[in-house]
Amino acid sequence: MNNFAEIINSSKPVLVDFSAEWCGPCKMMKPILEELKKMVGDTAQILKVDVDQNPSVSRTYQIQSVPTLILFKEGKPVYRQSGVMQATQLKALIEKFS
Repeated sequence: MNNFAEIINSSKPVLVDFSAEWCGPCKMMKPILEELKKMVGDTAQILKVDVDQNPSVSRTYQIQSVPTLILFKEGKPVYRQSGVMQATQLKALIEKFS
C-alpha cells in the first residue's frame, strides 16, 4: 500500500478500517461504513485496509485486533477504537474533526 501516507495526509478526515477477511465483526462493519459514506459524502474519506495483505501498515499502527478504526486528520491519528461502531457514532466523530 504505497499511497497510504498520501491518502491519510488529506486535509479531510480519513477513517481507516483495519480489518481481515476471516473476521466476523469486520464483515459487520461493511454495511455500516457504506451507510456512513452516504451520511458524510465528500466531507471525509473512508479506507479499508486488510491487515493480512498490508502487514507493514498494520505494524506501523500497532494493530492488535480487528476491526480497528483510526481517524486521521492531516496524517495524524486523532481517534482510535477497536470493535464495531455504529454509523451515527462515526459520523459524529468525523464532524468533530472536520
